[in-house]
Amino acid sequence: MITQNAPEFSDYLPDGGVLLGLDLGTKTIGTATCDAGWRFATNGKTIRRGKWTQNRAALGELIAARNISGIVLGLPRNMDASEGPRAQATRAFARNLDDAFSLPVLLWDERWSTRSASAALIGQDMSRARRAQQIDSHAAAIILQGAIDRLAGGVI
Repeated sequence: MITQNAPEFSDYLPDGGVLLGLDLGTKTIGTATCDAGWRFATNGKTIRRGKWTQNRAALGELIAARNISGIVLGLPRNMDASEGPRAQATRAFARNLDDAFSLPVLLWDERWSTRSASAALIGQDMSRARRAQQIDSHAAAIILQGAIDRLAGGVI
């Protein structure tokens, strides 16, 4: 099940559960997870983006290790909310996730997530090289936090 509707996604997970947040880049996939009560997101590792079979294996290990109940995937939209080629590629990735893991997938608007992540990392006085390593997983945590705030009844 793939949806952009948070309440519909929540209906598939009446008991909550650990969620996996993903920021899909062209070279890497940033990951983040949240607690089962949907209170806080924590950035995870960054996975090198490659062929689907390699990405599926790496994500499968993470899903099994953390007992993931659902996936929140950042949907890259243009500032006017239109969708371009990256959004279409993300939708294709979501279909692959759905087929491979049979977990509910929430497509979450990720506009400003990378910029927010970058500002936060600069605020931590992190070097450019270190920011480049951390940006995708930090953006995944921002995407996931926005989604769980909405899922848990927060204002987003």
